[in-house]
Amino acid sequence: MTPADKSFVELQQDVIAVLKTIYDPEIPVDIYELGLIYEVKVGHEGKVDVLMTLTSPACPVAGTLPGEVESKIRGIAGVREAVVTLTFEPAWSQNLMSEEARLELGFL
Repeated sequence: MTPADKSFVELQQDVIAVLKTIYDPEIPVDIYELGLIYEVKVGHEGKVDVLMTLTSPACPVAGTLPGEVESKIRGIAGVREAVVTLTFEPAWSQNLMSEEARLELGFL
């Protein structure tokens, strides 16, 4: 199977795996488990759209983290285009974190 032959599901799984390697430098939990990723859409011909947020609009990595996410997604075999959109609606809250993230941060 070539990268172009990947199914939408396989490509989405690859994107999520990459998202789990990206960390907010101030928090020892990846951005996916932290709940910063609101949506991952895999479209036709390898287009990936990601809707994400930050823990706060004043986050020190607001200018760099979305670009890092976009760059790493573009590096996935089968991805031809990656677009990351930053939103603050709804605002991030601790309720968006996975149970694993809450455990890691001592919230459980």
